[in-house]
Amino acid sequence: MKKISLLAIAAVLSGCSQSVSEYSNETPMLKLDQFFQGESRAWGVMHDWSGKQSLRFNAELCGSWQGSRGDLYELFYFSDGRIEQRHWQLQQNADGSVSGSAGDVVGQATGQLAGNSLYWEYTLRIPYDGDTLDVKVKDWLYLIDNENLLNRTTLHKYGLTVGELTLSIQQQNKNADCAALQDKIRREVPGAG
Repeated sequence: MKKISLLAIAAVLSGCSQSVSEYSNETPMLKLDQFFQGESRAWGVMHDWSGKQSLRFNAELCGSWQGSRGDLYELFYFSDGRIEQRHWQLQQNADGSVSGSAGDVVGQATGQLAGNSLYWEYTLRIPYDGDTLDVKVKDWLYLIDNENLLNRTTLHKYGLTVGELTLSIQQQNKNADCAALQDKIRREVPGAG
């Protein structure tokens, strides 16, 4: 009897997933080339599989766009003392589809914009116990207003949730040039190009 109950609960929960198209009428409309233009700041917390806070961080971001193609530079400062960077190369298409690549992303990130939201997925290679671990990332971004965005991310391995990330991003200066952050990344992160 207990086995049947657990299977029933799992079946009900699996049917409760959301679709980005559900948010197509939500405003303001999220456009990556507008929100991720110039300088932004971010603050976040990571939770392990049990829900326990495992890490905090803040980040500096800067985006620059040429039409539908963009570069997003990110510099992270973690509560355990680590400093990491990521350089996203993004493509935002007229139909709302989004793709991207970065040095620690295996293959392509792909997703869809709708209304105030973006849902996208990718495989991220993260440092783990002196080696690396590939995890599947399911990323939801929600534009709150023209300057603030919330990001909710779940990390999965073998189909199980192994971590969750909550992140707030605030736009600071749309007119900023990204050269200053690129120089800072080269100074603070060994091996960053």
